Amino acid sequence: MVLWSIIIGLLLLLLALLFMPLNLVLNTVTQQYYIQAAGLAKVNVEGDDEEIIRLRLQALFRNFYFYPLDWVNKPKKLKEGKRKKKKKKRTNLSPGTIIRLLRSFRVKRLRVNVDTGDCITNSKLYPVFSLMNFWGGNYGVNFQGRNEIVLHLQNRPIRLLRSFINL
Repeated sequence: MVLWSIIIGLLLLLLALLFMPLNLVLNTVTQQYYIQAAGLAKVNVEGDDEEIIRLRLQALFRNFYFYPLDWVNKPKKLKEGKRKKKKKKRTNLSPGTIIRLLRSFRVKRLRVNVDTGDCITNSKLYPVFSLMNFWGGNYGVNFQGRNEIVLHLQNRPIRLLRSFINL
């Protein structure tokens, strides 16, 4: 009886993880850039005084900080002896799989506000952006020097799996 309750509990946990929303938010207006697994973890990209950027992982009611540029600049340790040739990893991502993967994302919010710095180019973009507003999103051209992008994408792990499995 206890074994069955543990198995059912694990299956319910797996089901909850498969249907949990994953959010990607890029907002240049409020300077928010993050990826979030709702209720589980959140990774923020923040500016830093010493480094250019840092990643803040909020999980298990704690904050963990990572500096990704330190990983790039670290010299790799070379071992004495035989040198192994690097094998190129091949991915089996066909163009159809990539398209299915991109189509699995849902755009929750899209707002683009552009100023090119040239009033003639802005006036040429105005009718194009007005026409694009009919298909969804919120596109605009301003003459005040503001460039803004607000993008909120949402996906679920089950949709990512379905795009790879091709159901």
